[in-house]
Amino acid sequence: MNSTTHRTFQSRRILGALALSALLFVALASLASPLSSRARQDSVTASDAAVLLEGFRHVEVASVSDALEQITGQKMYMSHRMRPIFPSKFAGFAVTVLLKKEPNHDPDALNGMLAAIDHGPPNSVYVMVVEDGADIAGMGGLMGTAMAARSYSGAVIDGGVRDVAYLQKIGFPVFAGGIVPSTSVGHYRFAGSNIPVVCDGVAVNPADIVTVVPRSSASVVLAKAQEMDFKEHSMYATIEKLKSIEEAVKKFGRL
Repeated sequence: MNSTTHRTFQSRRILGALALSALLFVALASLASPLSSRARQDSVTASDAAVLLEGFRHVEVASVSDALEQITGQKMYMSHRMRPIFPSKFAGFAVTVLLKKEPNHDPDALNGMLAAIDHGPPNSVYVMVVEDGADIAGMGGLMGTAMAARSYSGAVIDGGVRDVAYLQKIGFPVFAGGIVPSTSVGHYRFAGSNIPVVCDGVAVNPADIVTVVPRSSASVVLAKAQEMDFKEHSMYATIEKLKSIEEAVKKFGRL
């Protein structure tokens, strides 16, 4: 790996907060011509999505979780079973893939998985659900390399992952249920991409932001998470000064 590539992967590894990636395609008019109303709308949408994504990359995951629970009244985070292959956090918008367990049923199942990767835009997060896949690797080094080359933010696999040493080498972050050597090829049917899935018990739709933030409420959740972050970060100095967590909680109204 040359130094430029290494820096690129390291920068990608540093960015982010665990979250998922929007399928946005911006139609660009000629610079010499005024934008059409549709093109202007797409530009605003893309700009808003970029701002939203950057915001989630800079808030604490715990604040996002608390904000979601306060706003939606639901648990929207995946369980402790989903672990990173190396310490990392990232943000993006979901590209979902579902595999159904049907041995020898679909010899072309791999094609759907690969097409989903190759059609995902930058800042995507590959969210794969492998039915009964605790001992089946949903992805490995080759798929991870393709995602990294396409500037994906990361991957979340409700199943296993393999080729972990290589994924660590290129700095591509993955959360998965475990590390296993097996393959899904020949054991599963491709059930679709960019469809609603349930990943580790949490409903995920295409373009949702993971821990999992529904795209429709992402802006209000981000604002609440930023407010909670500000309070929590302000509390550290107050606790140290007063030597009292009770007084800090009383002052800022949160824990």
